[in-house]
Amino acid sequence: MKRKIGVIIDSFKLGARKGIEKAAAVGADGFQIYVTHGEMAPESLGPEDRREFRAFVKSKGLVISALCGDLGRGFLDPKTNPDTIRKSKAFIDLAVDLGTNIVTTHIGHLPDDEGSRAWEVGLEAVTELARYAESRGCLFASETGPESPPVLKRFLDKVPSKGMKVNYDPANFIMLGPFDHIGGVKVLKDFIVHTHAKDGVCLAKDESGKGGNEFLEVPLGEGSVAYKHYLAALDGIGYDGFLTIEREVGDDPAADIAKAVRFLRSFE
Repeated sequence: MKRKIGVIIDSFKLGARKGIEKAAAVGADGFQIYVTHGEMAPESLGPEDRREFRAFVKSKGLVISALCGDLGRGFLDPKTNPDTIRKSKAFIDLAVDLGTNIVTTHIGHLPDDEGSRAWEVGLEAVTELARYAESRGCLFASETGPESPPVLKRFLDKVPSKGMKVNYDPANFIMLGPFDHIGGVKVLKDFIVHTHAKDGVCLAKDESGKGGNEFLEVPLGEGSVAYKHYLAALDGIGYDGFLTIEREVGDDPAADIAKAVRFLRSFE
């Protein structure tokens, strides 16, 4: 089975258009791009700019797998939520104009206690955005992070909209847990619409439960993600979306990404 392989082009550090060209050169089928600041922020792109960018992507034979709208705040703080929600809605509008239907983000570190104020605040904010995304034919997808798959599922089950989904990152489950990154696929199967292909190891677990683990991101195939079994788990739930390579560190991210594309193709 030919897999859809994407690249977060910000990893190339070449800018949007040169990054897109590089993604095509390494054999990717599509890409994800940050839209939280700079040249790709909603306020930087007028209607004509959006049409031109969409045409440029098509001319390179690629598609946009998703936009990254992670502002680094999450949605658990009532003081920052009004601005975060406003900007997140602009990311959703941008996704529509650029021809993709997925915007990824981080909810924040969900508490286990459903009765906590943070849980209530997060649920209210996410529900508003999920409903807005659904009204625009989009999906707002939370990246997996410091909470376990069952805790994340409990939260998502309470969102009264089909517009809230999951961007599954197996390495995050390992580095920030460690949690079961294989079994988590089955737990979250009804929500997974996009994935990040990343690898890492947990060096030391923070036993306080505050998410302060020591961890290391490493090139694909060199960490603790059991890719053979992980991809089999995705196949088992019928997932046919993108595996989008994310490389946030390293001396030569471009070389690591090219190697990662070959690594993922080896499972086809």
